[in-house]
Amino acid sequence: MKTESCVEVKNEWGIVAARQAGRTLSKEIGFGTVDQARITTAISELARNIYLYADEGQIHINIIEKPFKVGVKKGIQIISKDTGPGIADIKQVMVDGFSTSSGLGAGLPGVRRLMDEFDIESIIGEGTTIIAIKWLR
Repeated sequence: MKTESCVEVKNEWGIVAARQAGRTLSKEIGFGTVDQARITTAISELARNIYLYADEGQIHINIIEKPFKVGVKKGIQIISKDTGPGIADIKQVMVDGFSTSSGLGAGLPGVRRLMDEFDIESIIGEGTTIIAIKWLR
């Protein structure tokens, strides 16, 4: 797996750059406009969380492939990685409507719904890594 794009998120411009990189790459590998919007929205939520809660981190966007019944399945993998304070209660932040900011609370549960695969690991005082995958249909 090769990282196709890695965007530093330290400010709002990092959020914009990550969104644009995701939209461009998803379009290049053949996602339709609806899935491009889903991927872009997921990236936006992940980058926004870095900006709000961790001050800085990276969004890595990769093209991935895996063997499938007939041929190879292609997709896009988003890795959100930060060295922020970590998440004390992952189950709580994955509940719809929960928010530690003044947002709508759709953040991480929304990302999980928008993507096909979702995994989160967080260590208090070390940071959080979230991996989300959308497969091309």
